[in-house]
Amino acid sequence: MKKKLSHFDESGAPRMVDISTKLPTKRTARAHAFVRMRPQVLAQLPENPKGNPLEIARVAGISAAKKTAELIPLCHPLMLSHVDVQVSIEAEGVRIVSSVSTTGPTGVEMEALTAASVAALTVYDMTKALDKGIEIHDLYLLEKSGGKSGDYRRA
Repeated sequence: MKKKLSHFDESGAPRMVDISTKLPTKRTARAHAFVRMRPQVLAQLPENPKGNPLEIARVAGISAAKKTAELIPLCHPLMLSHVDVQVSIEAEGVRIVSSVSTTGPTGVEMEALTAASVAALTVYDMTKALDKGIEIHDLYLLEKSGGKSGDYRRA
């Protein structure tokens, strides 16, 4: 059985999905990103003259989740009930995990992915003066719950 992509009509034209008949349910999603950087850059994070890159990235990710519908053309604007972005230093870089929830007629996967990606971009922006070779890796959905398609957890 071949699945149909919901953001295209019968003729193949893009469309915003009509969610007006869907009942609101609790929806959650978590996403991940990793910013790979040299140990010398990691060691300099506490002395960053622009401010604490991890806290600024965390706030940027939260703010981005709330603006997802402005950035992704066919996303619905959602009233988010919770957004959290965790940013942690590891041996090879900075790990970012975002969590988003709402009670509504559509999921929050894109909001979680947007939060993680903008947080990663903010870490890059805050540290690029130290090294232009910083890389953003592994942006993906960790899990989602709620809705017609059910739950998903990355293996």
